[in-house]
Amino acid sequence: LLGVERGDTERDAEVLATKLAGLRIFPGDKPMDRSLADIEGSALVVSQFTLAGSVRKGRRPGFDRAEDPARADELYQSFCSAMRKLDVPVQTGRFGAHMDVRLLNDGPVTLLVNCRDGSITE
Repeated sequence: LLGVERGDTERDAEVLATKLAGLRIFPGDKPMDRSLADIEGSALVVSQFTLAGSVRKGRRPGFDRAEDPARADELYQSFCSAMRKLDVPVQTGRFGAHMDVRLLNDGPVTLLVNCRDGSITE
Protein backbone atom coordinates (compact mmCIF):
# COMPACT_ATOMS: atom_id res chain seq x y z
CA LEU A 1 0.00 0.00 0.00
CA LEU A 2 1.47 3.34 -1.03
CA GLY A 3 0.41 6.58 0.59
CA VAL A 4 1.61 9.88 -0.86
CA GLU A 5 1.89 12.89 1.43
CA ARG A 6 2.30 16.59 0.71
CA GLY A 7 5.97 17.33 0.16
CA ASP A 8 6.86 13.91 -1.25
CA THR A 9 9.06 14.04 -4.36
CA GLU A 10 10.16 11.87 -7.28
CA ARG A 11 13.44 11.35 -5.43
CA ASP A 12 11.50 9.98 -2.45
CA ALA A 13 9.69 7.58 -4.80
CA GLU A 14 13.02 6.34 -6.21
CA VAL A 15 14.65 5.94 -2.79
CA LEU A 16 11.60 4.12 -1.44
CA ALA A 17 11.50 1.77 -4.44
CA THR A 18 15.20 0.95 -4.05
CA LYS A 19 14.76 0.31 -0.32
CA LEU A 20 11.73 -1.93 -0.78
CA ALA A 21 13.23 -3.94 -3.65
CA GLY A 22 16.34 -4.66 -1.56
CA LEU A 23 14.79 -5.06 1.88
CA ARG A 24 15.56 -8.53 3.25
CA ILE A 25 12.16 -9.66 4.51
CA PHE A 26 11.70 -13.08 2.87
CA PRO A 27 12.93 -16.41 4.26
CA GLY A 28 16.08 -18.03 2.96
CA ASP A 29 18.75 -19.60 5.15
CA LYS A 30 17.33 -17.41 7.94
CA PRO A 31 13.78 -16.12 8.51
CA MET A 32 14.54 -12.70 6.96
CA ASP A 33 17.35 -13.36 4.56
CA ARG A 34 16.19 -12.55 1.03
CA SER A 35 14.92 -9.49 -0.77
CA LEU A 36 12.16 -9.14 -3.31
CA ALA A 37 14.87 -8.98 -5.96
CA ASP A 38 16.54 -12.14 -4.57
CA ILE A 39 13.36 -14.20 -4.82
CA GLU A 40 12.50 -12.68 -8.22
CA GLY A 41 9.21 -11.56 -6.71
CA SER A 42 6.73 -9.00 -7.91
CA ALA A 43 4.82 -6.15 -6.31
CA LEU A 44 1.16 -5.22 -6.22
CA VAL A 45 1.16 -1.45 -5.63
CA VAL A 46 -2.15 0.00 -4.47
CA SER A 47 -2.60 3.71 -3.78
CA GLN A 48 -3.89 4.34 -0.27
CA PHE A 49 -4.35 7.99 0.69
CA THR A 50 -5.71 6.99 4.09
CA LEU A 51 -2.16 6.11 5.18
CA ALA A 52 -1.68 9.88 5.46
CA GLY A 53 -4.61 10.09 7.87
CA SER A 54 -4.38 11.40 11.41
CA VAL A 55 -6.61 10.81 14.41
CA ARG A 56 -4.70 13.18 16.68
CA LYS A 57 -7.53 15.70 17.00
CA GLY A 58 -11.21 15.14 17.43
CA ARG A 59 -13.10 11.96 16.68
CA ARG A 60 -12.95 11.99 12.90
CA PRO A 61 -9.78 11.21 10.91
CA GLY A 62 -8.17 14.09 9.06
CA PHE A 63 -6.37 13.74 5.75
CA ASP A 64 -4.63 17.12 5.52
CA ARG A 65 -1.25 15.42 5.00
CA ALA A 66 -2.46 13.55 1.89
CA GLU A 67 -1.18 14.97 -1.39
CA ASP A 68 -3.60 16.41 -3.94
CA PRO A 69 -4.86 13.58 -6.18
CA ALA A 70 -3.23 14.73 -9.45
CA ARG A 71 0.21 15.11 -7.84
CA ALA A 72 -0.24 11.92 -5.80
CA ASP A 73 -0.99 10.00 -9.00
CA GLU A 74 2.23 11.34 -10.58
CA LEU A 75 4.28 10.16 -7.59
CA TYR A 76 2.45 6.83 -7.48
CA GLN A 77 3.37 6.30 -11.15
CA SER A 78 6.97 7.41 -10.42
CA PHE A 79 7.24 4.80 -7.66
CA CYS A 80 5.89 2.04 -9.91
CA SER A 81 8.28 3.09 -12.69
CA ALA A 82 11.23 3.08 -10.29
CA MET A 83 10.33 -0.46 -9.15
CA ARG A 84 10.15 -1.62 -12.77
CA LYS A 85 13.58 -0.07 -13.47
CA LEU A 86 14.87 -2.31 -10.66
CA ASP A 87 13.48 -5.31 -12.58
CA VAL A 88 10.62 -5.82 -10.14
CA PRO A 89 7.43 -6.74 -12.03
CA VAL A 90 4.65 -4.42 -10.85
CA GLN A 91 0.91 -4.78 -10.99
CA THR A 92 -1.30 -1.84 -10.06
CA GLY A 93 -4.86 -1.01 -9.41
CA ARG A 94 -6.45 2.13 -10.80
CA PHE A 95 -5.35 5.23 -8.93
CA GLY A 96 -8.20 6.78 -6.99
CA ALA A 97 -10.67 4.04 -7.84
CA HIS A 98 -12.77 2.20 -5.30
CA MET A 99 -11.19 -1.25 -5.28
CA ASP A 100 -11.86 -4.45 -3.41
CA VAL A 101 -8.32 -5.51 -2.55
CA ARG A 102 -7.80 -8.63 -0.47
CA LEU A 103 -4.47 -9.45 1.03
CA LEU A 104 -3.13 -12.24 3.15
CA ASN A 105 -0.67 -11.10 5.76
CA ASP A 106 1.37 -14.32 6.13
CA GLY A 107 3.60 -13.81 9.11
CA PRO A 108 4.15 -11.72 12.18
CA VAL A 109 5.76 -8.70 10.47
CA THR A 110 4.22 -5.58 8.98
CA LEU A 111 6.53 -2.66 8.24
CA LEU A 112 5.76 1.01 7.72
CA VAL A 113 8.50 2.61 5.62
CA ASN A 114 8.62 6.39 5.21
CA CYS A 115 10.85 8.52 3.03
CA ARG A 116 11.30 12.28 3.21
CA ASP A 117 13.85 14.50 1.46
CA GLY A 118 15.41 11.46 -0.23
CA SER A 119 16.09 9.61 3.04
CA ILE A 120 14.30 6.72 4.71
CA THR A 121 12.91 8.08 8.00
CA GLU A 122 11.45 4.90 9.52
